[in-house]
Amino acid sequence: MRLPLSSPPRSLCLLRLSAIGDISHTLPLLRTLQAAWPETAITWIIGKQEHALVGDIPGVDFIIFDKSRRWRAYLDLYRALRDRRFDLLLHMQMSLRASLASLLVRTPIRLGFDRARAKDLQWLFTNNKIAAREGEHVIDSFFGFSEALGITQRQLRWEITIPKSAEDFADERLPRGDFIVISPCSSKAYRNWSARGYAEVAKYAIQQHNLNVVLCGGPSRLEWQYGAEIMASLDMAKLSHRVTNLIGQSDLKQLLAVLKRARAVVSPDSGPAHLATAVNAPVIGLYACTNPDRARPYLSGDYVVNRYPEAVAAKYSKAVAELPWGIRVRDEGTMASISVDDVTSVLDRIMTTPQQDSNNSV
Repeated sequence: MRLPLSSPPRSLCLLRLSAIGDISHTLPLLRTLQAAWPETAITWIIGKQEHALVGDIPGVDFIIFDKSRRWRAYLDLYRALRDRRFDLLLHMQMSLRASLASLLVRTPIRLGFDRARAKDLQWLFTNNKIAAREGEHVIDSFFGFSEALGITQRQLRWEITIPKSAEDFADERLPRGDFIVISPCSSKAYRNWSARGYAEVAKYAIQQHNLNVVLCGGPSRLEWQYGAEIMASLDMAKLSHRVTNLIGQSDLKQLLAVLKRARAVVSPDSGPAHLATAVNAPVIGLYACTNPDRARPYLSGDYVVNRYPEAVAAKYSKAVAELPWGIRVRDEGTMASISVDDVTSVLDRIMTTPQQDSNNSV
């Protein structure tokens, strides 16, 4: 077989282990493959936590790679794959861990990123490359895989199943009336805005738009601390009764049920920001450390607070266009360039803009 394919393959293996945001970014590609090749057997090698989010998607055979098992994870994968062979592999993760896992997939076609984007030596583990392009959002770069296979129509659909138990959780825990979600933390601390800033935005949402506020996040110590600081500030303002703190109290499916009902979501570059996109919630993305043109909530470009160009100029004394695509600014204090007014002015616009249906083919 050679690329592009002249006919659908009998089977393919998709390798994308993590993280939550990038798993969400992968779903439109998966939906594109399913629409174009409904008879093709698709296997997805995925991380354990990420499987909890998408492992119930119909028509996909999932194999869990549990990185917490360290070298045993490769042994588990070998056992799962030793009697299987695929027509092609989509190697969609640029990490040495994923590339080593890819060696256990028996296939004649190993499709990966072009040499310029194939970080962590990924190019050594593939024998076919997607087209080299510059300046793409992560989702658009993933569509490069379907295009390399000869599929030109894109399906911009996520369709993550939300079980009744998760909807019941939302029914029981969410406030009545409209609310915004504040998901304050990213997996990378340098991307985080301040707890004070989030508290001021929460006050504004309550006082100016009569919105309730829901705090969401994982169980890490930092996220607990953010939640406590935000709640303390709102308690001093006698507004804490308008806030529901769910930090550390929801799983991924429950989080989706919450995000789906939000009038807006406020978040830095994070998994929850991209999950909100998957359920058609408008996201006020806070970006100074990372380039929103590469990593913004895909359908909320008009709502991004973008201080990335200023951060790049301060750090490198150059314009964004003069530097490698996607370069980051990891300096402490970078996110402080975002003001409360930057965020509340976007919230004002959202409150006067009808929500749109994002699950369309393009």
